[in-house]
Amino acid sequence: MAVVDTGKPGAAPGHGHGHARMGNPTAPARTKPPADHVTVLRGLLPFVWPEGRPDLRARMVWAFGLLVLVKIITVTMPILYKAATDWLIAHVPAAGTAGGQAMTAGVMLIIAYGLARVMMALFTQVRDVQFMHVALNAVRNLNNRTFEHLHRLSLRFHIEKRTGGLNRVIQRGTQAVELIIRMGALSAVPTALELVLLSLLLWYFFGGLIVAIVITMVVAYIWFSIVASEWRIGIRREMNDSDTDANTKAVDSLLNFETVKYFGNEGLEAKRFDASMRRYEKASLHSYWSLGALNSGQAVIFTIGLTLVMILAARGVVAGTHTIGDFVMINAMLIQLYIPLNFMGMIYREIKQGLVDLETMFTLLGEHPEIEDKPGAGALAVKGGTIRFDNVSFAYDAVRPILKNVSFEVPAGKMVAIVGPSGAGKSTISRILFRFYDIAGGQVTIDGQNIAEVTQKSLRAAIGVVPQDTVLFNDTILYNIRYGRADATDEEVFAAAKLAQIDDFIRTLPEGYKSMVGERGLKLSGGEKQRVAIARTILKSPPILMLDEATSALDSHTEKEIQDALDRVAKGRTTLVIAHRLSTIVHADTILVLEKGVLVEQGTHAELIAKNGLYASLWDRQRQAERAREELARTLEEAEKAGALRPADKKL
Repeated sequence: MAVVDTGKPGAAPGHGHGHARMGNPTAPARTKPPADHVTVLRGLLPFVWPEGRPDLRARMVWAFGLLVLVKIITVTMPILYKAATDWLIAHVPAAGTAGGQAMTAGVMLIIAYGLARVMMALFTQVRDVQFMHVALNAVRNLNNRTFEHLHRLSLRFHIEKRTGGLNRVIQRGTQAVELIIRMGALSAVPTALELVLLSLLLWYFFGGLIVAIVITMVVAYIWFSIVASEWRIGIRREMNDSDTDANTKAVDSLLNFETVKYFGNEGLEAKRFDASMRRYEKASLHSYWSLGALNSGQAVIFTIGLTLVMILAARGVVAGTHTIGDFVMINAMLIQLYIPLNFMGMIYREIKQGLVDLETMFTLLGEHPEIEDKPGAGALAVKGGTIRFDNVSFAYDAVRPILKNVSFEVPAGKMVAIVGPSGAGKSTISRILFRFYDIAGGQVTIDGQNIAEVTQKSLRAAIGVVPQDTVLFNDTILYNIRYGRADATDEEVFAAAKLAQIDDFIRTLPEGYKSMVGERGLKLSGGEKQRVAIARTILKSPPILMLDEATSALDSHTEKEIQDALDRVAKGRTTLVIAHRLSTIVHADTILVLEKGVLVEQGTHAELIAKNGLYASLWDRQRQAERAREELARTLEEAEKAGALRPADKKL
């Protein structure tokens, strides 16, 4: 079982409350039945016969024609073999003679047989090359379609799905595409044609009895193959489920490597993984045993038919109605028949197994995004950037409302901060503004335009965000900053990094801006990752800024530098700040105080302190905590200077 590396973080951006894992009462039903086989085959057809690609369609026709030609050549080879055998028997020299018969006819028959084999091999290779253009194009297009579709799906879908299992489903589906297309489109029909041609030849040379035996054997063979393959489908599903579960646990564990180390739970993770692999081992052994039973049953059925036919042919030779060449030919024909016959069983088996692998993938492609643009939605036109929440209500789950009739305005070019206890709904406001979820009541507008009636792309292009939990791509620092605007020049990236106070640090690295940041940016500290995120947003230069605890991972000195940079960037832009550390938003034009999804206070810092309400209470608690930390730091510093500090005390 291969562990597949993905760049997706293991945790959802919950920011302190886990409501995002619950169902939205306003959302459509998420559970979809698996795609059936007909749906899967219908979905594959456009990839086999792609629109707008006459070159690939021509290659498909050419490959199919070559395969039919190969089958015709294949069924003629036993006839040439018979003719050569009969010629040799007719020209065996009598005992004691030199046998000086002319060899021309016999040699020509043998050469013709050899040429037929060469042509069969040559045309088969040409066919495969032609087909690979179609097959690989189909695999690429289906992969691209699945990848793009995953990015169109809504945040809820990705929060609820497990990265490792999803990746494994796509990997198996991709592997099944080429198999199904190749066997279904270029093997099944020509193989059936070969069976028909061989039956006609047997009728011509041997009569109806032998054809009846062969047809009975073929029917019994295919029936047994179908029954046994259907039995194995359930085993395959069990094996796939256990494989997906093992891969999910492996990816989840590796993505949370630090957490495993923090708690010393390597043994626990190994046991969980081993339990899944033990289930996979058991299912795999069951699969191998069932495959052995299938192959054995097929061999028994075919051998019975072959034996009966050869007995009848031998009787014909003894009776003088057939030649030795006929006996050799019928054996060669049936051996020749075994190849496509066995292939027919394998075609059914592999296509069925491939369809099982593709079921979940096409179910995934059938998922409809929870959030979609309305028909005819236009682009958001930002003039000033005024944001207005008008009686907005929202719940991830009907029994647990998050926002209750919240109304406020962020005037164009002003900074508004949102504060409140954990779980009050602060981060939910940012998700609603980005339209990751649709609201249950009220409306959200930007410059008077309802965000539910404009395109998501234009909405998100107008907003820049610095999240609390910054996750970077496993690429260079340059790539991660430039992600804010893909067409930015190096000089523009450097300027953004300087504004974010990270340029000096980057230039001290051995590889500078080409330094790799590691999985999820783990090679950088929390503050460094945060500054990369700030630089990325500065580079995007949006008219609206969303700062979700943008300085939460920084020390006090760096926080002041970054705060100054953010203030410069926010100047003239509409800025919405979600804050836990109140000292960072005292200069905001307006501060909104949320409690249990209700807007309970609003005003400037001074006005809210004067009200002596919830904000004042939060401010007092934070100031007391900061003073306690400062006092502890001074005490430890004085104790260290006096030599009274033990090494263990420094950890405090």
